Amino acid sequence: MSFRLLARRTTPALRRFSTETPAPVKNAYLANLEAVEHHAAETTDLWRKISWYVCIPAIAVCSAWVYNIEMEHKAHQAHEKAENDGHVVYPPDYEYLNVRRKPYPWGPNSLFFNSEVQKNLAQAEE
Repeated sequence: MSFRLLARRTTPALRRFSTETPAPVKNAYLANLEAVEHHAAETTDLWRKISWYVCIPAIAVCSAWVYNIEMEHKAHQAHEKAENDGHVVYPPDYEYLNVRRKPYPWGPNSLFFNSEVQKNLAQAEE
């Protein structure tokens, strides 16, 4: 056998004709990278759909539900005030209510004190 025939058999032919394109050679790393990118695109699309079609409507429904409950509560408080000459009805002064072992630095009321719906404990001490 001649050297040319031996060389032709052992080396792969990359192109036989000038118009023929070689077959793409993919190694395992590139195939895995492409699979990961495809999976990431599918997962991103899934979570985008979940956000738009599940989470946002659920937030809207829960917001409407809480709004209705709060409006009923506000109407009930207004009704109680109207029945008691414009004053908020407080629970009785039991000794076990509002027990403070150590005073707050800002006074006897809580940090988020609301005078319209909570009893002012500063007035109760006087």
